[in-house]
Amino acid sequence: MQKVYLDHSATTPVLPEVARVMQEVMLHDFGNPSSLHTMGVSAERHLTKTRQILAQALAVKAEEIIFTSGGTEANNLALKGTARRLKRRGHHLMTTQVEHPSVLYACKALEAEGFEVTYLPVDRNGQVAVSDVVANLRPETLLVSIMHVNNEVGTIMPVTEIGRAVKAKNPQTLFHVDAVQSFGKFPVTPATWQADLVTVSAHKIHGPKGCGALYCREGVLLEPLLHGGDQERGLRPGTENVAAIAGFGRAALLAQEDREQKLEKIKTLKELLVEGICNYIPGITINSPPEGAPQILNITFADVKGEVLVHALAEAGIYVSTGSACHSHRADPSHVLLAMQRKPQEIEATLRFSFSAYNTEAEIDYTLEKLRQAVETLRLVTRRKR
Repeated sequence: MQKVYLDHSATTPVLPEVARVMQEVMLHDFGNPSSLHTMGVSAERHLTKTRQILAQALAVKAEEIIFTSGGTEANNLALKGTARRLKRRGHHLMTTQVEHPSVLYACKALEAEGFEVTYLPVDRNGQVAVSDVVANLRPETLLVSIMHVNNEVGTIMPVTEIGRAVKAKNPQTLFHVDAVQSFGKFPVTPATWQADLVTVSAHKIHGPKGCGALYCREGVLLEPLLHGGDQERGLRPGTENVAAIAGFGRAALLAQEDREQKLEKIKTLKELLVEGICNYIPGITINSPPEGAPQILNITFADVKGEVLVHALAEAGIYVSTGSACHSHRADPSHVLLAMQRKPQEIEATLRFSFSAYNTEAEIDYTLEKLRQAVETLRLVTRRKR
């Protein structure tokens, strides 16, 4: 049976070259990077190298990179760290209704601490209006947090325009961008966005899980989430995961190689899948905007339960999802699609396909064949039950 993985927005397979780097570190450079002896110095070199790689990719200073356990921790550090450190200045934050759960739940936790959060609506394409951001800015707004690429539908937010608008109206307000789904695929440039904080993650670019980073502009003050040692500018205490960080560095380098060509290939794969679905499977609605990120396709299949369709495709060796992996064990409908004004019955009939440059056209052809068969079968069962 053929195996086709089309769930790259949930996680990506680690590339062999990345795994080799991590194995080398675990077997030979296993010292504590804070130790002063040669083993510690050798380990610390891997941190320095990856910090430089990420800094170059983001066009920032190496010392502005803080390693974390992943995108979730980086988002929490950005939001909670800002709010708690700057609470004397104000108690207001702003985000959108379609953010990743690590942002939305961090905001809910801050509301329990007495902060006020404005959750901006989006249109049917999942896009937030810059004018809404500006209209809701207050002198006491501490932080605006907007994702770059939505993880469920692929909407690309106008973060450049938002950053400029925020700084023009209130220069003291910090701007945070969750770039987990865009780093390694699109240019991620904090300076262009006028972003003070930017989140990136390794396992979305064929690196290891459990490793991420937060760009924190020099001069921005955060309250650490944890307390312990002085690692990572004192903002993320605890011995760094050297092997994972080294793997992150190699994955980031590989992601930057021929990035535009890789993105073009992903566009082609998505177009092939969309064309095949539109031609051979009736009763579908594409939720991803046409100008969205090419690596994500969110689509509704009328009269088919998404969860059942996921399992049917898995039996054929095809792996997709119904939406964010972070919510896969919950019965709640997608908050992203709800915010995009989709009905609950539409949401439960929805799948997300997410691509990598390492997928092939043959895999897309196979997926179309098995998808068509599965949808026809499940719809027949539904009609019989009626």
